[in-house]
Amino acid sequence: MELRILPGNIANMIAAGEVVQRPASVVKELMENSVDAGASQVTVIIGDSGRTLIQVIDDGTGMTPDDAVLCFERHATSKIASAEDLQAIMTFGFRGEALASIAAVAEVTLKTRTADSETGCQVEMAGSSHVSTTEVSTPVGTNIAVRNLFFNIPARRKFLKSDNVEFKHIVEEFTRVAITRPGIGFSLSHNGKDIIVSRPAKSLKYRILDLLGSSVVGDLVDLAADTSMISLRGFAGRPDTARKTLGNQFFFVNGRFFRSPYLHKAVMRAYEGLIPEGVTPSYFIFLETDPSAVDVNISPTKSEVKFEDDSLVFQVVYATVKETLGKNSFAGDIDFSNPEANDMPVLGKHFPDYKPETVPQVPLDPGYDPFAPMFPSGDYQPSSGKNDHFQTRGYVDSHEDYGKLFEDRSLPVSQTLILGGRYIVTPSKDGMMVVNVRRARERVLYDRTLAALTKEGHITQTNMFPVKVQIGVAGRALIESKESLLATLGFDISPFGTDTIVVNGVPEGFSGEQGKVEMMVQDLLLILSDDSVSLPGVMESAMAEKIALLGASSQERLTSPMEARALLDALLSSSSPELTISGKKTMVVLPMTQIDKLF
Repeated sequence: MELRILPGNIANMIAAGEVVQRPASVVKELMENSVDAGASQVTVIIGDSGRTLIQVIDDGTGMTPDDAVLCFERHATSKIASAEDLQAIMTFGFRGEALASIAAVAEVTLKTRTADSETGCQVEMAGSSHVSTTEVSTPVGTNIAVRNLFFNIPARRKFLKSDNVEFKHIVEEFTRVAITRPGIGFSLSHNGKDIIVSRPAKSLKYRILDLLGSSVVGDLVDLAADTSMISLRGFAGRPDTARKTLGNQFFFVNGRFFRSPYLHKAVMRAYEGLIPEGVTPSYFIFLETDPSAVDVNISPTKSEVKFEDDSLVFQVVYATVKETLGKNSFAGDIDFSNPEANDMPVLGKHFPDYKPETVPQVPLDPGYDPFAPMFPSGDYQPSSGKNDHFQTRGYVDSHEDYGKLFEDRSLPVSQTLILGGRYIVTPSKDGMMVVNVRRARERVLYDRTLAALTKEGHITQTNMFPVKVQIGVAGRALIESKESLLATLGFDISPFGTDTIVVNGVPEGFSGEQGKVEMMVQDLLLILSDDSVSLPGVMESAMAEKIALLGASSQERLTSPMEARALLDALLSSSSPELTISGKKTMVVLPMTQIDKLF
């Protein structure tokens, strides 16, 4: 086998595979270059989630014509002159790979001018090939436009995610760069619409306020610690604001964003006992250390770092967050099921003498039929099949005649019992039926949602009070892009500002209580951003299942016998009332013969 040296354009394309993974990678690299160039204003313009246009404009120092051409050569850099310089990196970029990699997989136009030049120059590149260099009139600074990303690598372009997902990643990278430089103005627009406009801010907290909103900042407490090796500043979220979704977790070292599952564990350990399992708090942790004590050159995308003493940094992060949470008196919720809990008020033995116990009198109308108005159009009719008996083995294995499970549909509601809000017990033909409330709700909501997605649309119940939920710029863009789908499902959601939505109504069967709605929205974002299922038919069923699980978990405990009867009626209208979509039993029918055996 003969060895050969790869041509420059092929080497650049290989490097691009590591550096330029998606449009967001280009945004990150170009924004970092602008910051390194001393810009006071950075403008990012995106077209079609970066597929057709990524343009970054700054008012930094600019480049001379010679440097404007040279910057597209691999490993062209002004940051490194010797091996020792690698030990003192304080800038974002330093390896000189970004522009070469971008130019290898896109069509690039660069306009730039320095302050001491009357005119600037324009350099055009395509697929690592130099197309032209011309003299142009342009402001001081750099204006670089990247068009048709991956035009020469169709396979890479094919595997990009949906526009919503790609734009979400762009917003994330934009935020990570902008958050560390509050003194610089940043703006982001997409398809001609301003998404973020952040003017120079007085402090990091004001920059976070600009980018992520007041609801995030209002839930933060300050962090501070200093050691001989490292100093820590930043903010941590209140335990009660922890969410199921990730999104506001940031580590920075010397102004550079980095990912660290190891240090994330330090934060999560500090929150042990304060947050339930499965949720994550917000945090913004800024570390400062001697550049020689941290290696920022272990990843092509510079998203990982290696500290000289990782265990010490772990302990500093853990201790600082833990101490701060303790100082702010954040403690676990009171366990109202435990009468011995320290914070539980205990009534004295003479309390009834001052406030006698009374039994409320509830007026009953024995002639009231709660089922009459529920199906005014006659949508539900009990089955009229001829089989009046069920052959059971502790569960229902036939669904020819669920309409006759009740001995008498005119039985008073009082004969429907609710156990712990979790089960419904009611007489059935020759026995007793026990229904799992949560699974019954799941089955009913699945049928309704699937019908809404395929033909009918969903009924919306208007909230008594609209609920405002801050979900970030990317989340708001995702909700807005799915507006028609959400309306079909029964969600009445309107955008508010750049990063907030207002939930005016939810599908029938969902809770409209503020806390429940906020949690529902976070789960809804996860559902909408999942592009893993796209086949027609399969997609509707998969989404209906997720929405059903979400709705069933958002509802309050069942307490009213009338609600129980309504749920039973809806369940027995299903084509498969005995099972959830995942195959779990919704009900058990115990015949009299089996009950007799218990005695």
